[in-house]
Amino acid sequence: MKFIIRTFFRTLRLVLTPFMLAGEKMSTPKGIERPSKDQQRVDQECLSLALYQFRTCPFCMKVRKEISRLSLNIELRDAQHDPQHREALLQGGGKIQTPCLKITDEQGNSRWMYESGDIIQYLQQRFSQA
Repeated sequence: MKFIIRTFFRTLRLVLTPFMLAGEKMSTPKGIERPSKDQQRVDQECLSLALYQFRTCPFCMKVRKEISRLSLNIELRDAQHDPQHREALLQGGGKIQTPCLKITDEQGNSRWMYESGDIIQYLQQRFSQA
């Protein structure tokens, strides 16, 4: 019985994945436009950020849409299919849960932020006025 249920949900996920990704692509907002100098500064600040994500996670999609809306060049790390990123998330953040934003400060210290709402609020506060 367990095998049947697991197979059903895997099949369902395979069928729905293209639709979820197409829906994300169609509903992603256009990014804000900044003067070139401001965008370069924002891009430089984004080098200290990395988003650990699963491609079809609805909460990750929500965060990626906000990243696009704010025109941020944040590195996306696939914690579902890339074992190195998965292990880094587990070691650094303490759990394999996505989305997770890794924030590295000037001294090289890392802070791991979970929860899509918290990540979006952080990005808006840090980059909306930029």
